[in-house]
Amino acid sequence: MSQTQGICATPAVAAPVRLSSVQSTPFWLLAMVVLWGLSWPATRMALDVVPPLWLATLRFGSAALCLFAFVGLRGELRLPPRGDWPIVASIGLLQMMAFTGMGMVAMTRTDTSHAVLLAYTTPLWSVLMGWVLFRQVPGRAQFLALAVGLGGVGLICSPLEMDWGAPGALSGAGLLLAAAICWSVVILQIRRHRWTASPLALAPWQMLLATLPLAGLAYAVDGAPTGIAVTPRLLELLFFIGPVATSACFVISAEHGRRISAFAMSNFTLGVPLIGILSSVALLGNALSVVFLAGLALVMAGMVLAALAVRNR
Repeated sequence: MSQTQGICATPAVAAPVRLSSVQSTPFWLLAMVVLWGLSWPATRMALDVVPPLWLATLRFGSAALCLFAFVGLRGELRLPPRGDWPIVASIGLLQMMAFTGMGMVAMTRTDTSHAVLLAYTTPLWSVLMGWVLFRQVPGRAQFLALAVGLGGVGLICSPLEMDWGAPGALSGAGLLLAAAICWSVVILQIRRHRWTASPLALAPWQMLLATLPLAGLAYAVDGAPTGIAVTPRLLELLFFIGPVATSACFVISAEHGRRISAFAMSNFTLGVPLIGILSSVALLGNALSVVFLAGLALVMAGMVLAALAVRNR
């Protein structure tokens, strides 16, 4: 599950130390998209053993430790400047804690293919929330994007595709859409924020801020995690979900995402839900119905139209 895409909307700040040449950027971004996509079935596998809120805690706790070490080795580890506190709070609490917490709970109630697609409706909600919160009246192209994309959401959540009588089916879909809306609010704030420190320097603090309340919620809901059966397989999944698909991908996004336009980056990240869905079919045996594929096509078309509308404006 990707929680680092908000970085894509970040304006340029102090130039970072490069991981490699600019020519390697497409390779690194492709690797990042593949890892993000694969993190969805990996998360679903881990949820068979670990309660969702504890899994979210372990994800950001391990990723935070990795990023504290990485940023510290670069000599950039310091407390966030006061001007960056609002963005630390919103990314940590809304984009990381709320999105991931609700998303993982929802994944225990619906199949992974539905979860990844509904979670990635964020660009559609960004148009709508910009209108509600900032009085940014959508243009015709954005209204078209909303109509097409939300038509796909409606199709996927309809009785044609979803069994409304199944326990947790509707609440799972509702949690995923609420998570996507939380993420969209953060994206709108990122576009307006004047950065003092670099996004990468703030990332470990954001992940720490997400970890602490997640741990408290997990303890309140599920008790101490003493009943989790720790196996080599689980450790492999936790390592992939946290240090690899979260912290390492954040570094890639921070270092290479700024080297291409926001529109190009949005096109790259459209691959995440596609890879998440395809890998869920291959690894988890999820079945894709004709109705789901039609909804997928509409949602993806809506997101492309939304990105085009933002670029043109």
